Amino acid sequence: MSTTSLPPALPVPAHAARLREALLAADFTADGLLDLLGAPAYAALARSETVPALRATRGDTPLETLVRLFLLQEPVAADRAAAALPLDEALADGWVVREGGAVLATVDVRPYGGPDGEDWFIVSDLGCAVGGAGGIGKKDEGVVLGVGGASTTLAGLTVRTPVSSALDLGTGSGIQALHAAQHATLVTATDLNPRALDFTRLTLALSGAREAELLTGSLFEPVDGDTYDLIVSNPPFVISPGAGLTYRDGGMSGDDLCRTLVQQAGERLNDGGYAQFLANWRHVEGEEWQERLRSWVPRGCDAWIVQREVQDITQYTELWLRDSGDHRGDPEAYRAAYDRWLDEFEAGKTRAVGFGWITIRRNEAVASGAVEPSIVVEEWPHPVEQPLGPTVLAHFERQDYLRGHDDAALLADRFTLAPEVVQEQVGLPGAEDPEHVVLRQNRGMRRATRVDHVGAGFAGVCDGTLSAGRILDAIGQLMGEDPVVLRDRTPQAIRLLVEEGFLLPVTEAADDPSAAGEGGA
Repeated sequence: MSTTSLPPALPVPAHAARLREALLAADFTADGLLDLLGAPAYAALARSETVPALRATRGDTPLETLVRLFLLQEPVAADRAAAALPLDEALADGWVVREGGAVLATVDVRPYGGPDGEDWFIVSDLGCAVGGAGGIGKKDEGVVLGVGGASTTLAGLTVRTPVSSALDLGTGSGIQALHAAQHATLVTATDLNPRALDFTRLTLALSGAREAELLTGSLFEPVDGDTYDLIVSNPPFVISPGAGLTYRDGGMSGDDLCRTLVQQAGERLNDGGYAQFLANWRHVEGEEWQERLRSWVPRGCDAWIVQREVQDITQYTELWLRDSGDHRGDPEAYRAAYDRWLDEFEAGKTRAVGFGWITIRRNEAVASGAVEPSIVVEEWPHPVEQPLGPTVLAHFERQDYLRGHDDAALLADRFTLAPEVVQEQVGLPGAEDPEHVVLRQNRGMRRATRVDHVGAGFAGVCDGTLSAGRILDAIGQLMGEDPVVLRDRTPQAIRLLVEEGFLLPVTEAADDPSAAGEGGA
């Protein structure tokens, strides 16, 4: 049974602009919260701990009132509420209600900073903004969550080039739609839960963003045969033995929802369009997880799939039983639920569950068979630097470049070392020469790769002035090595450095006199 009491009706955005003005005037923003609460109390909110924030808001300023009202869901005196917001309009529109001499919020309103310093507000069900998906107790199946780590991860991953049309599939409280509205002419948001679309409407209105087309339904059903330049989805990807919680449980067996979403997205993309998802996938006994995910990629698409984390089935079960609050109930019921999850995994021969990012790009050259698809599936559990949208875009651009350049063309081209790359020499203290050299990126994926002395020397002199072949010739002379041998063995190493973003192609070297005869060596 649910213990969450959902309001009979949600607010309407009739006077959202007036409310937004009041929130901004009081500095009810992400930066304003940090200044008011201080870093420890602000961080505690993300852990669902409200006591530090309550202690920091014992005054009577409008900002303290708004934090207590909308973020902490504490009742505030009517006169204090009237001093902080247009109370009559907020009451009429349903943002707050009166109970005796106090005013209570009907929804969570959380300040959220946009990528370019915008002051936005995410509206969600009571108790579902602070701390995200964890720690808010047993939740109703129709609950709509606010901002969580998954939401911000996907927002940072998304390619943000200007597009004509964008689709936010499974919009929830509208975070992805809000981001898309900044660079898409038309935004469509869908959700199986009609309440989620109402919250998206409120989020967009209170954030001062353009309205979106809002459609009810599952997966791609609501959009008929429409195609898009960008599709984003933080779907209900949890692999569970049922579909009790709409916001997280997909209602399909195993990871079928994520697979179906990825496979159907290919035909919904315009040429050059991107579809980007967060997903869980099963690690199945007797199968390579990389090959399993490769089979998900739709025809006519390139793909980049990154596994960020793997949990064994017991860790995964405990995580999501805590998320739904089952651990707080009857111990026997908890054990029975735990058993159901393990039964589900054992029946499907699932030994672990992976989590990560999936990006596919529609490529008509691939669809026509003119080029082979680029499908990169990798594990990268290390720290990264968000936003990664530019990194994702650059990845696919590099794949295009490498497909169009054989070894001869690679040696004829010029490169520069990416500006964020540094070199590390590893060896015993006092040794004359390092044992090996590591190139490391300080931004984006923060990759590191080990290179030999030829690779280190090559990367160090790549400034765009000489072709790769001429650089290898010079290295061969300095090191006393046959340049023909170097030209034969080095292109694969160059290809890897380009693929991972350490080297950046400058231009075709056809206009470089030094490139004459490069391909014949």
